[in-house]
Amino acid sequence: MYAIVEIAGQQFKVTKDQYIYVHRLEGKEGSKVTFDRVLLIDNNGKVNVGAPAINGAAVTAKVLEHVKGDKVIVFKKKRRKGYKVKNGHRQSLTKILIEKIDEKGGTAAKSTADAKAEAKPAAEKKEAPKAEAKPATEKKAPAKKAAPKAEAKPAAKKAPAKKAAPKKDDK
Repeated sequence: MYAIVEIAGQQFKVTKDQYIYVHRLEGKEGSKVTFDRVLLIDNNGKVNVGAPAINGAAVTAKVLEHVKGDKVIVFKKKRRKGYKVKNGHRQSLTKILIEKIDEKGGTAAKSTADAKAEAKPAAEKKEAPKAEAKPATEKKAPAKKAAPKAEAKPAAKKAPAKKAAPKKDDK
């Protein structure tokens, strides 16, 4: 059984008891995280594809450690100008262990994205009475009319080239 899950903006193919390195996640070492953006689950040949994500599916993982990736050298140069810059970069990563893949979710904790999505409708309900209380007498500024475009003038015709006069013989 494997799943394709979106973690920190990237998609990973994960199986149970697999170690993966992902971009730095918030959470202490030893804590559990749940990813509910499961895009596909393959359960012994039975494939379940989400549109874009599968409702109720979740992947549970344990944060093992926060590490830094290998150093990448960034070198810039402009020839004949005396310009050289050399920089190094090490990406912050989190090593996680996939513990469980739930096809139906169960008691999976809601992610922050779901919490925000639920908070928005509640905020919209509060704002709705305010919108009704405003009088409808407000006038909008008239839309500016676009100036008519100048018509393109046809290009002036070139004068025909002068013909060379016939040469006279000197006799």
